[in-house]
Amino acid sequence: MSAARFDPAGPLRGTLRPPPDKSVSHRAALIAAMGEGETTIEGYLDSADTRSTLRAVEAVGATVSGAEGDRVAPSIRIEGVGLRGASDAAVDVGNAGTLLRLLPGWLAGQETGRWTLDGDASIRRRPVDRIAAPLRSMGAQLRCREDRLPPLEVEGAPLQGVSYELPVASAQVKSCLLFAGLLAEGETRVVEPLPSRDHTERMLAAAGAEVERSNGAVAVRTAQRLEPGEIAVPADFSSAAFFLVAALLIPGSDVSLSGVGLNPTRTGLLPILARMGGEVEVEPEGERGGEPAGRLRVRAAELRGTEVGGAEVPLAIDELPLVALAACFAVGETTIRDAAELRRKESDRIAVVAEVLNGLGGRVEPTADGMRIEGGGLRGGAVASHGDHRVAMLAAIAGLASSQGAEVEGMEAAAVSYPGFEADLAALLRA
Repeated sequence: MSAARFDPAGPLRGTLRPPPDKSVSHRAALIAAMGEGETTIEGYLDSADTRSTLRAVEAVGATVSGAEGDRVAPSIRIEGVGLRGASDAAVDVGNAGTLLRLLPGWLAGQETGRWTLDGDASIRRRPVDRIAAPLRSMGAQLRCREDRLPPLEVEGAPLQGVSYELPVASAQVKSCLLFAGLLAEGETRVVEPLPSRDHTERMLAAAGAEVERSNGAVAVRTAQRLEPGEIAVPADFSSAAFFLVAALLIPGSDVSLSGVGLNPTRTGLLPILARMGGEVEVEPEGERGGEPAGRLRVRAAELRGTEVGGAEVPLAIDELPLVALAACFAVGETTIRDAAELRRKESDRIAVVAEVLNGLGGRVEPTADGMRIEGGGLRGGAVASHGDHRVAMLAAIAGLASSQGAEVEGMEAAAVSYPGFEADLAALLRA
């Protein structure tokens, strides 16, 4: 593992377009592989996780053009195998949790075939029981280690549509079941306790699937074919969020971020920051691939503590660690609750974020489903990313905003979602 140093910095200034959206990129490749004919994906993210998804769709029989080795072109083409044409394969998902949880839904409904999904050491600690249980209720044939951990073995079988109530809002579980529902007999209905990101529903509807959304539920019916044609990927709000928070915390900063996806099921961070005193200007720029996009402008601000919980948690789940970082510099106390889902990410993000921020001089108390953070700033120090890309980038921003800086071990983890993070951060510091 490599270590990188992030010392207290002057203001961030300038305009930047963040990398393409990781969540949309994963789904675009999978839906293109399920499709008939060739699909063009404009703006596919080139990262370790999304390259794993391209290799996965190739393993099951799709043809990918525009991705050579460890480099993915801005525009790629995928020749799909159709909804029912996936070939037997051993699939290496790498560190891609989204791939691990979405792909089995499609594979489980194949008429025949066997697949094994496995990945790195981190993936082997990420539970799959939340997709295995509802898929089995549809008739899926699945086996996993200790009945909850990868490797996950899938055998194609006839599926029956069900109505399933998610115990916890999860876009990944919902998407898995919707993929399975395309191959199941009858209607598959997923009821959410709270709204979660809806990229899958948008993309399936655009590709010709029968998708119905009403009263906190989304339903699909058996489909014969998908025809995505062309999919455009906006810039990733979750990647943009690191610069939003950095600009709020570092005095004198003034940053604009262009082309950012503004799907309302992804932008829950914005009202939280506004409540803390960090206003972000939003300038709509139309739609990209059925997803609203726009420009965000943010300036440094004095922040105050707040409470975060309930319905806003699924809309900001990946950004809650950044809320904890912002809270370290806010006046008063901040409480994050109802976020136990954070313990199921690439790392236990409740425990790890608390460890990192406390290691830099913060006052963070982890709880069963969140954190309590007392403001007052960060001193700095040496911390580890624990192999988690979002923790690595959070620690880097924390170092810039701290009084003494941070040394981050395992900074290379950022490449999972944002290979150019350090270069883009440096560009804003030079502007």
